[in-house]
Amino acid sequence: MKKCLSELRILIVHHFAMIGIVLALCLPDIAMGQGDGPRFYWKGLNGTNAIPVIGSSLGGNANPVDPSHNVVPGADFEASMTMAGYARMLPVFKRSAMISIIMPMGRISSDVSTNVLNNNTTARGFGDPMVQFGINVVGPKAIMNIPDMLRYKPGFSVDVMASLAIPIGEYDNTSPVNIGQNRWYGRVGLPVVWQIGPWVPGKRTTFEVLPAVWFFSDNNDFEGKKMETEPMYQVEAHLTHDFMERLWGSLDIISMSGGTATIDGIEGNALSNVGVGGTLGIHVNENMQITGSYSSTINDSNPEDLNMDGFRVSLIYGWHKLVEGMRRLKGSE
Repeated sequence: MKKCLSELRILIVHHFAMIGIVLALCLPDIAMGQGDGPRFYWKGLNGTNAIPVIGSSLGGNANPVDPSHNVVPGADFEASMTMAGYARMLPVFKRSAMISIIMPMGRISSDVSTNVLNNNTTARGFGDPMVQFGINVVGPKAIMNIPDMLRYKPGFSVDVMASLAIPIGEYDNTSPVNIGQNRWYGRVGLPVVWQIGPWVPGKRTTFEVLPAVWFFSDNNDFEGKKMETEPMYQVEAHLTHDFMERLWGSLDIISMSGGTATIDGIEGNALSNVGVGGTLGIHVNENMQITGSYSSTINDSNPEDLNMDGFRVSLIYGWHKLVEGMRRLKGSE
């Protein structure tokens, strides 16, 4: 009996390491068009808590912190950003749901060089915090207990999510470069996860897609002018695969269209861009996962095209009282 209980504890901890702490992290990366990233909408045991810390190094011809990506031909933006937040998984009407908040902070510099202008601008400080809520509407019901966790397979699942940025970040109305955006913005989307093949740690493969629409209110004080931005349409897709039980990778692609900005009646260009990249993730232990990803636009030969690339490292620390209890039991044997 004691041996069976011990084996059960090992199995439980193993499953937490592989699927519980991966979470269903609905944590938007508002630092650039890299998107949320692969496996961010996987599900874990309800009651799981997580603290993500994300570091990004970004560059291109648009402000990497502004999700509308208003292209400035001839500009060279560089950003070093850190984001930290909190997320919690909870059941809503027997469906898995996640609420989260994330705060960006860091430094952005812009070097604009044209035939008539040379200008360098730097902004530092905190950005606009973003809150997000997502709930599963198609797929397995919420993972409420250990038997649910051991039986869980995502199959084909669809979520509905919405996010909103609160415009309280650092903003200077005399500067074209800011970490805060001085306007409300957010998105709605439908994250989809499709399980391909067996759901066995070390062999799992998924195809994931996230279509989303970003909405922006007006910035009525953009260097003394009014800036209006049309909705931007974004589609993010990932093909992920386990290389080993604790090591996985992903091929990533993201497309952006629309988002035309109009400043005092002067209309800019709409986005029509594709970015590609890759991600590697490793489960350090039952509580911690680290991922590294790189993304770059590919159809960016014209000055009016969005040209951006960046590297991102994410550390996610998660915990659940049941996991910690099982660990204490295992340690007391």
